[in-house]
Amino acid sequence: INVKIIENDRQRCEDLSVLLPKAIIINGDGTDEELLKEEGIEYAESFVALTGIDEENILLTLHARQVSNAKTITKINRINFKDVISRLDLGSVVYPRYITSEAIIAYVRAKNESGDSNIETLYHLFDHRVEAIEFKVDQESEVTGAPLQALDLKRHLLVAFINRNGKIIIPSGQDTIEKGDTVMVVTTHTGFNDITDILK
Repeated sequence: INVKIIENDRQRCEDLSVLLPKAIIINGDGTDEELLKEEGIEYAESFVALTGIDEENILLTLHARQVSNAKTITKINRINFKDVISRLDLGSVVYPRYITSEAIIAYVRAKNESGDSNIETLYHLFDHRVEAIEFKVDQESEVTGAPLQALDLKRHLLVAFINRNGKIIIPSGQDTIEKGDTVMVVTTHTGFNDITDILK
């Protein structure tokens, strides 16, 4: 992946060039239409608007969608106009407040754990109607070692993938969860704290 970062602050550009030696760091105004054209916005496969001003991010994304076929990601800080923003053609929208709150929820849930398995990450999807939860399976339990089809799983729940030593398994009914795995569960249920919560 070839990455270009446009940053207005010269010192920040120097810092980024050290932190990200494989990226191209450009010292300039990311809202400058001519600069974006010079840097090939029309041919970009992905465009991420990350200024500190929501209005600029929205306009940049709309511009990128107009002049290219890029997948777009827009950072929005304020959440009070979410309904209006959801009607705009902005691609993926990232709300830093939600990311922060989800990290806190995952941390608190992991701290309240029994110790068998821990929440690694937690994401809310579809306006908080669905949770995607990544569990680290630290110990054997009633969910380990048995084929998924033999487990009495809750309804409205999907075991999305199993990460076993870096190999991603899209599970079938014959696959098993083993100690040491990382498991991603997608569900409409809330309040899961442990991998065993997938059982009825």
